[in-house]
Amino acid sequence: MADYDVLIVGGGPVGATVALTLRDAGLGLGLLEARAPQEARSDPRPIALSHGSRLILERLAVWERLQPATPIRRIHVSQRGGFGRVMLDADEARLPALGYVVDYGRLATTLAGALEAQGGCHTVQATVTALEGGADAARASFEAGRGPAQRTARLIAVADGGTLAAARMHVRDYRQAVVTARVACEAPHRNVAYERFTPEGPLALLPTGDLLALVWTTTPERAQQLCELPDAVFLERLQNAFGGRLGAFSGAGPRSQFPLALRIARRVTEPRIVALGNAAQTLHPVAGQGLNLGLRDAWELGESVRNSPLDDVGSAAHLGSYRARRRLDRGGGIGFTDSLVRLFSNDIAPLRLARGLGLAALGAAPPARDFVVRRMIFGSRG
Repeated sequence: MADYDVLIVGGGPVGATVALTLRDAGLGLGLLEARAPQEARSDPRPIALSHGSRLILERLAVWERLQPATPIRRIHVSQRGGFGRVMLDADEARLPALGYVVDYGRLATTLAGALEAQGGCHTVQATVTALEGGADAARASFEAGRGPAQRTARLIAVADGGTLAAARMHVRDYRQAVVTARVACEAPHRNVAYERFTPEGPLALLPTGDLLALVWTTTPERAQQLCELPDAVFLERLQNAFGGRLGAFSGAGPRSQFPLALRIARRVTEPRIVALGNAAQTLHPVAGQGLNLGLRDAWELGESVRNSPLDDVGSAAHLGSYRARRRLDRGGGIGFTDSLVRLFSNDIAPLRLARGLGLAALGAAPPARDFVVRRMIFGSRG
């Protein structure tokens, strides 16, 4: 007999969403998380949650706990050094907002707090060292406070994109890094998010409170330089890259940088094991698709477990059905972000012209804009 019905590896937003989806299903739930709670709490990365993710969090009764979250009512898309632009509008899409900006740390701790308050899931701070599938149960080996241990489960859901998952993934290095910071500007943002494509990569500004959350993709070498510059020089470089649409940038908070690569799991499912979120796919931050795709992974896995007889949970048929249901959404998210990076991260004149024509055509075609917005917000089922 297995120790758990479902054992979740990774207690970040995706893993916690799986646990919350299953909290009242009468199952034996376990969760292994390597990071201490205070580590997640201090993560400052800005996250743009789509309206579709808001609906998931509302179903889990945690959305109100996340407030205030800054709504994105419009998204302005343009390219540096070329013509063509698109304005995506929540009113036009018949939505209250296209997305909402929160800190990753606040999202992670809010979900973890909701899980702790509701109970029903045995959580252990532990680092998983090995996973082994089997016919009737899968086994997780891990290091915890008292030394090495093992636990078995009908199904192990791997939602941690760390070292263990990385060994199971195909990796393509984008040779880019992203710089994040909070910046102030002269003009009010009016809940507009900006995605500006430059030859080195996209530069995004997301409304967050009265400030803007900067997500600036560039080369690894330049990212390091940008993080080391005095604030005044950094803001001057940002002004040159973004332009004067928001007036002068007047302040910058602490800066962080992260390398960027596309990571795709070689196999989403193995016997009694399933990968989701960053353990299944780690995407470029362009268009803010990665975490939203992971939350849809988590919700659909939870629903598939809830709707399966207990003896079927983790079986080949169960995981095959889940994999088939996620194929289109997952493939679309991977293809969409990867195509944007390849198409826009260059300064090739014919491509610059084609990009401008494409942006202009999209801006002039409301049905096409609606299609793009729905896919960005709800995935393949939009």
